[in-house]
Amino acid sequence: MKFSKFQGLGNDYIIIDEFKKSIIPEGQKSSIAKTLCTRRFSIGADGILFVCPPTRSDADIRMRIFNSDGSEAEMCGNGIRCFAKYIYEKGIIKKTQMKVDTLAGIKIPTLSVINGKVSLIKVDMGIPKLFRNEIPMSGPNTEVINEDLQVQDDTFSITCLSVGNPHCVIFLDDLEKLNIEQGKLIEYHDVFPKRVNVEYVTVLNRGEIKMRVWERGVGETLACGTGACAAAVASVLNEYIDRKVLVHLVGGDLEIVWDETDNHIYMTGPAEHIYDGEIKL
Repeated sequence: MKFSKFQGLGNDYIIIDEFKKSIIPEGQKSSIAKTLCTRRFSIGADGILFVCPPTRSDADIRMRIFNSDGSEAEMCGNGIRCFAKYIYEKGIIKKTQMKVDTLAGIKIPTLSVINGKVSLIKVDMGIPKLFRNEIPMSGPNTEVINEDLQVQDDTFSITCLSVGNPHCVIFLDDLEKLNIEQGKLIEYHDVFPKRVNVEYVTVLNRGEIKMRVWERGVGETLACGTGACAAAVASVLNEYIDRKVLVHLVGGDLEIVWDETDNHIYMTGPAEHIYDGEIKL
C-alpha cells in the first residue's frame, strides 16, 4: 500500500488516497489506524487521513480522520491543512480553494501557492458552537464560560465549545508546571459523552496566547488546529484577548481570527510533506 506522511506544526499524519478506489475495508480502518500509527513499531503518526470522494454534491472531496487509538474524529485543523496540501500537490484537485466534506460539515481551505508548492493554508473553520447540547456536554443547555469542573480532588475553571469537535479550555498562569496527563481524566469525564479535547492556555497579551493540548484519542500532541481555534474563542469569551490572535503551540504558531462580521473562525498556518512510502499490510 502506498501512503504519504505529512505534518502540521509537528502534528503528523499518514495520508491514504482512496479517492478512486477503497484500499482498506471499512471494518478494518480502525484497527489499521492503531497499527500504522504505533511509533517505533510501524510508520508512526498522530492519525490517518483518508482521501475519499464526497458524500454531498456541494463538496469537492471528503476527508476522514482516524486517531491513533482507532477512533474516528469529526474534524482536525492541522490535518485539514496537510490534507489540502496533499490534494493540491498530488494533482487530485487543482484548486487553490476547495470544499472539503468532513463529519463536522464543509470546511474551506484557501491555499497560498508559490512555484507550484503550497506555502500557507487558511481554513474557514465555520461558526463555533457554544451551547452544551452542541458540544456535547451534559447539564442544562447553556453556554459554559468560566465554570467549575470537579476532577477527582481538583477543581478546574473551564470554558467549553465545539469547533466541529468538542473542546474544554483551561486557563493557567504557568504551563511549565502542568501535569499534562491530567488531560486524560478530563477527556473521559462523565460530563462529556463523546469525550473531549483539553487545551491548557496562558494569555501573554491581547494578541498572543500560549497553549498545550491533550488531544482526544491521541494524548499530548505538539499542536492542534481545532484546539487553537477553541482556545482563541474561549479567550475572547473570557475577555482576555482581541479577535485576532497568534497562538504559540509546542510545534509552532497559528494565526486565528474570530471574525466579527460572519462569526466564522479562520485559521492560517503551514503544512509540510515529509515523505512518500510503501508498506505491506
